[in-house]
Amino acid sequence: MITPKLMKVACAAGLTAVCLCTATACASDGSAEGLTGGVAATVNGVEIPEDDITVLIQDYREANGLDDEAMWGLTLASSDYTPEQLREDYINAFVEKDLIEQGAEERGVTVEDSEIEETLDKMKANYSSDEKWQAALEGAGFEDEDAYRDNIRTNLLQQKLYDSFAPEDPSDQEILDYASGVIADYDGAKRSSHILFNSTDKETAQEVLDKINAGELDFADAAAQYSIDTGSAQEGGDVGWDKLTTFVDEYQQALDGLSVGQMSGLVESSYGYHIILCTDQFTAPAQLTSLDQLPEEFVESFKSSLTDDAQLEAYQEWYDQFKADSEIVVNDMPEGLPYDVDLSQYQTDDGTDAAADEGSDGSAEGEGSEVSADAGAEAADGSTEDAAESGSEGGDEATQDAA
Repeated sequence: MITPKLMKVACAAGLTAVCLCTATACASDGSAEGLTGGVAATVNGVEIPEDDITVLIQDYREANGLDDEAMWGLTLASSDYTPEQLREDYINAFVEKDLIEQGAEERGVTVEDSEIEETLDKMKANYSSDEKWQAALEGAGFEDEDAYRDNIRTNLLQQKLYDSFAPEDPSDQEILDYASGVIADYDGAKRSSHILFNSTDKETAQEVLDKINAGELDFADAAAQYSIDTGSAQEGGDVGWDKLTTFVDEYQQALDGLSVGQMSGLVESSYGYHIILCTDQFTAPAQLTSLDQLPEEFVESFKSSLTDDAQLEAYQEWYDQFKADSEIVVNDMPEGLPYDVDLSQYQTDDGTDAAADEGSDGSAEGEGSEVSADAGAEAADGSTEDAAESGSEGGDEATQDAA
């Protein structure tokens, strides 16, 4: 079940891929009921139509079975969330989108048509037929490919704008200072390799395990020949350090019980059967004085953390200042909006919501009395690729990170 508090987070999350990019198209056809016209807000003179906000919220209600006014009112009241707050959060998301577009133009950041088509072609390749691709677009909230192209452009623009704040590489001393503060957390880290078999191929997995134990087959050669984890197979099955990678529980538990050079038996996980070899273990030095005391992968990870932190800080400072310098005007909420309800009808005399009371006799129970977290995430998903990939037939069966 979803509460509007989670819906609120989704609405305010920023570049809400499906909703924001399809709202204008939906509103422009005039098919939605309760459209009032007018301007909800302006961002440096660029108008955000009120109808775009209305369509977005109404689409959300429809997608989550909240068309009934009473259910909608109970849903809002149950989380102390008003139509005014809902409208404000959606407006803020549009404002952020406009600020990013305007900021990108100011910084000379552009997206080429060829980049959009490349991303589109990559996504379409995940589907075995045009019918399935069209169904995926519709399921993700896009009325056609052009709407999806607009969405791709928005996401690429945001990413390239963010990339424009990439800092210089940190110095070795900066990395060393950072490492000194966190290295204790990496004590006991283990590196491992694995061979992954399909869950239906246990017999082959056992045969390979027996041959390795008998000295008839080298582990790395077996990984290259048999492992379905294509990301690691050509590297001798290496999946790196457990402190730098999140493994499934069954894998991690098996690795925890291995010493360097020791190999597991068959380990079953949701990805299939693993044969795991512990290849190294890190012991944190009492005093860290040189990066040479660390595995290369640790150094690269610490360097990446410093770079990411610096880039995020630089971007956020720019965005906050750009927003502060912008002229943002939010107009009063007009009357007659279809999602505007009198919440006093759905609250008890003591100020609490009436949903619980009505739910006690079953009238407000079940799906729809609250907005579910899953539905809220789908309604305002910030990832273009995730939105269209939700029905994808493609993808690796097992990856290094999923090991």
